[in-house]
Amino acid sequence: MGNLFCCVQVAQSKVAIKERFGKFDEVLEPGCHCLPWFFGSRIAGHLSLRLQQLNVRCETKTKDNVFVNVVASIQYRALADKASDSFYKLSNTRSQIQAYVFDVIRASVPKLNLDDTFEQKNEIAKAVEEELEKAMSAYGYEIVQTLIVDIEPDEHVKRAMNEINAAARLRVAANEKAEARKILQIKRAEGEAESKYLSGLGIARQRQAIVDGLRDSVLAFSMNVPGTTAKDVMDMVLVTQYFDTMKDIGLSSKSSAVFIPHGPGAVKDIASQIREGLLQANASPL
Repeated sequence: MGNLFCCVQVAQSKVAIKERFGKFDEVLEPGCHCLPWFFGSRIAGHLSLRLQQLNVRCETKTKDNVFVNVVASIQYRALADKASDSFYKLSNTRSQIQAYVFDVIRASVPKLNLDDTFEQKNEIAKAVEEELEKAMSAYGYEIVQTLIVDIEPDEHVKRAMNEINAAARLRVAANEKAEARKILQIKRAEGEAESKYLSGLGIARQRQAIVDGLRDSVLAFSMNVPGTTAKDVMDMVLVTQYFDTMKDIGLSSKSSAVFIPHGPGAVKDIASQIREGLLQANASPL
């Protein structure tokens, strides 16, 4: 009916390409237009100005010989002021864009190792966008955005990467666990050393107190009992300690201590051994 009245309607976000006798005449904007077909005018086709998206899946190889599938998402649109170039210069826009994407990805990814490919995907996307922008602007298209949305290595490679990551984490955990055990052992050794040091101080003070007490006892006994010597006093002190020890052992029902030789007469021998040991210690040079 529109052709009968020489009228044509162009929808929103589209433009129409008008030809006259087979030659490009003008670009018709959205709205209603008069199209006198009897003067050879006709609509050659319509061109969408909407933003379009093309997902390109490209298989390539990295520098370390790993095959990956790189998925690029290209967002583009035709320019209204270059609608004639977009309509006449390209027969298949999507195939042309896909060819440029393949060319750039297969030139960029083989220069990178697999790990670097994941890290530098923004640089790859930028390279694709620059190449597309330079090529497609001559055909009346604008490249709005280029994204590398996915990088998929082979399934075996992904499994190996996960195993490497798991092994590295286990190694770190083992190191941390060993370091914790080392710290515990060091602290335990430091505690034992401190305990032994304090125990030694206690024993030394105890022995010093015993020596001081024996000396005071010998001096007091010699002063109060004339004619006694230090040897007599020491023998008496040792006998007293002997009987006190025997008393303490007898009070315990579970004692397993045995004195060999056993008997009060052995105290004299013990006293002689103690005196000889003290004399030898005092006589030995430092």
